[in-house]
Amino acid sequence: MTAADATKEIADLNLTYMLLAQKLLREDKAGAMLRLGISAEMADLLVGMSLAEVIKIATSNFVLCAFRLDELPIVRSVMQGDRQAALQQAHISILLSGAQAQAAGSSAA
Repeated sequence: MTAADATKEIADLNLTYMLLAQKLLREDKAGAMLRLGISAEMADLLVGMSLAEVIKIATSNFVLCAFRLDELPIVRSVMQGDRQAALQQAHISILLSGAQAQAAGSSAA
């Protein structure tokens, strides 16, 4: 893959992510904030962005979204195949919301 190909792939990923984030936030702000792992301030900023602004940011050379499976308990939860799907989803939601609350608390300090 060439550098130009990588840049285009990143821009496509960013644009898709930004448009999805806006859609989710418009439909259910609180739920989207949890799913996306973002603050209320970031949610308001994303919802208020015009298409031109979204495209401008999407074409940056950096991936805007981040993997949220960087904590070992979350990864282990996802990998456990013996749980029922609904229970596994609930467990992941609890872990992610706890991580988000902890991050919000540490950034406020």
